[in-house]
Amino acid sequence: MNIGTKNAIARFVLVLLVIALAISVAICGYEPLGISSLFEQGGITLGLDLSGGSIIVYEAQTDLSGAELRSNMEAVEAMMRQRLDSLGYTEATVSLQSTNQIRVEIPSITDPEDAVQKIGATAVIEFKNDAGELIIDGKDIKSAESMYGAIDDSGTYSYFVALSLTDEGQKKFTEGTKEAAGSYISIYLDGKLQSSPYVDSSYSKTGIEGDPIISNLTDADTAKWLASIISAGRLPFELKDVELRSVGPTLGEDSLRMGIIAGAIGLVLVMIFMIAVYRLPGIVASVTLITYTILDLILLSLFKANLTLPGIAGIILSIGMAVDANVVIFERIKEELLLGKSLRASLKAGFSNAFWAVFDSNVTTLIAAVVLWIFGTGTIKGFAVTLTIGVAVSFFTAVTLTRYLLKLVMDMGTTNKLWLYGITKKEAAK
Repeated sequence: MNIGTKNAIARFVLVLLVIALAISVAICGYEPLGISSLFEQGGITLGLDLSGGSIIVYEAQTDLSGAELRSNMEAVEAMMRQRLDSLGYTEATVSLQSTNQIRVEIPSITDPEDAVQKIGATAVIEFKNDAGELIIDGKDIKSAESMYGAIDDSGTYSYFVALSLTDEGQKKFTEGTKEAAGSYISIYLDGKLQSSPYVDSSYSKTGIEGDPIISNLTDADTAKWLASIISAGRLPFELKDVELRSVGPTLGEDSLRMGIIAGAIGLVLVMIFMIAVYRLPGIVASVTLITYTILDLILLSLFKANLTLPGIAGIILSIGMAVDANVVIFERIKEELLLGKSLRASLKAGFSNAFWAVFDSNVTTLIAAVVLWIFGTGTIKGFAVTLTIGVAVSFFTAVTLTRYLLKLVMDMGTTNKLWLYGITKKEAAK
């Protein structure tokens, strides 16, 4: 055994040890670095269908339609998110279900009726001065809209929120800004501070007359968020809970257990197939599939993604994408070997020729997943999240790790044994 072969074996074993370490850390956690086990509290966040919880659907009681209804429903969404965060339901999801309905999913909730009462109440928006005195509230506001444009006569451009006030609201605001000139006006939603815009001292005599703007906001998202918060406090309609469903933790546990079993069986069967057909490359593919699975789960934990039952399906589907990439690459390598090329030349040509086919198939799947992520709701979004992460990781492992490990395998002295690379005697004799 020469030095090159020994080095190849050592590096291959080192890679396996690193993978084993990653698996150990993922399963057991590593407290000194603050890494939680994937299967403990703080690991992977389980969605409603796996951990149990409640689904609440609210319907707007209004005759509004079109863009006006959409704007108000977005304000409802912002208000719901704010309410849930303040109640401690940070893992809950809020999404628009239809033009006049909003869906709230709260995992692991213990008292759904109490949550309905709290998050279903009308939001309260208040503008107060430094002394805590009320200037205007929701009934004084007609609308709040995020914009970008000139904010003064000097031509200064900025993101801002344009407020439209009632006649009474304009009078209150003018008087309030006279007293608040040179200090701040604080904006509260349900008693929680959201923003504190500054009132220039030049308004000490006149106050701000007419419809005011809140200017010098950092970006479009900040302006949109503030407009939604203000709009949430002046909703022109009531919300009625039209659906309340509970998912029991037992059902969630059964779904999780069966999903894990299905994924494990699928992974083992795929590995057996790859080894039976491609032999050494199949073993390499099995190692990369295990690596892919553990990296995928770790990323889901780091990104705090909600793992749902469809999300498990997304993981399994992305395993299929990883296998598909390996199959394409290995078949290309076999084609090159059957043309009489050396194993090293076949490896290089096989990866080079297969790259764009693998790249195109992964990109098209990724596009579909991203579209589902952006426009989907609930469990559809969960499927999209796991599929997006899974496709990205599987492409990396199939193209880089598989190639590196195959090179190490060749350096171990297997280049003269074509049957180890899936070439049958019948194929070699042609």
